[in-house]
Amino acid sequence: MRKAIRAKIDNLNKPKGSLGRLESLAEQICLVQQTLTPTLAHPCHLLLGGDHGIEREGVSVSPREVTWQQMKNFTRGGGGVNMFCRQHGFDLKIVDMGVDYELSDVPGIINHKIARGTRNFRYEAAMSEEEFNRSIDIGAQLTDECAEQGCNILCIGEMGIANTSPSSIWMSIFGNIPLEECIGAGAGLGAEGITHKKMVLREAVENYKCGMRNVELEEQGTKSKETSPKPLQSEALNLIRYFGGFEMTGAIGAMLRAAERGMLIMVDGFIMSACMLAASRLYPAVLDYAIFGHCGDESGHKRMLSLMNAEPLLHLGMRLGEGTGALCAYPIIESAVRMVNEMNNFDNASITKYF
Repeated sequence: MRKAIRAKIDNLNKPKGSLGRLESLAEQICLVQQTLTPTLAHPCHLLLGGDHGIEREGVSVSPREVTWQQMKNFTRGGGGVNMFCRQHGFDLKIVDMGVDYELSDVPGIINHKIARGTRNFRYEAAMSEEEFNRSIDIGAQLTDECAEQGCNILCIGEMGIANTSPSSIWMSIFGNIPLEECIGAGAGLGAEGITHKKMVLREAVENYKCGMRNVELEEQGTKSKETSPKPLQSEALNLIRYFGGFEMTGAIGAMLRAAERGMLIMVDGFIMSACMLAASRLYPAVLDYAIFGHCGDESGHKRMLSLMNAEPLLHLGMRLGEGTGALCAYPIIESAVRMVNEMNNFDNASITKYF
């Protein structure tokens, strides 16, 4: 439908290309929905929570109890994500994927706890294959539930202390970028803390390479893939499972299902961009459904976006997470849809088309 979509956008009563990014965004939305009259219906926001074993290594300035404390705070409407969801009319769903705290009796939290946090990937895989598969399936199920409520645009956010660590590792290996260039301050580490974080993550990656990764390469009969920027799908699955958090793999499952169902996927900052990067290494076409809302200030986020040829809508210096940056971009998405549906064209407006 691209030719017909482009013709409609170019025939709106404006100079060709004069609405810039709104035009390419409208074209993407029309392609995803396979229509010349796109709509945005029942926007949903999945807020997925989970703790990480690697937090025990002091790679984050925030202690892990902040995860469950914030999850409770979200149920009371007091988080940044709550404010933006209220402002833009998103149906917020708060989900416990693997928080290291008993939250099953807290009203407002959907209980899908797989375990009380992942294992410490400095020494072993963060999750088992069974846990990994469950988290992917839960993410897909959550998307299905949103779709059944009429949702066609899904935003995903996360709450999980230390989740910049697996994100940095995914960026490094999937992007073939030196690990040191992918590691930043996270929630606010100082220079000494960043140095320590680099040491811990470097050791974790080396342990992975010496163990599980080399076994996989031998089983595949592969000589070497150390310089490949796009690991094979089977290796990508191993990398996601070995380093990821339950909230992150759940997000990947949600993203992939959303693409299967022809839904728009709003992508937030460093963590959710890492999840989309991982998802794209499994199924590259998922990127066709992704709208990148925000480029944050976490070290390497801009470079990570470039790995996916992503053009974010905003750069506001935000690094809160929770999906807040993407939510802030929603009015721009609305404007793109309104443009293609509500602007008059040259013929109806009796204006000379001069190009």
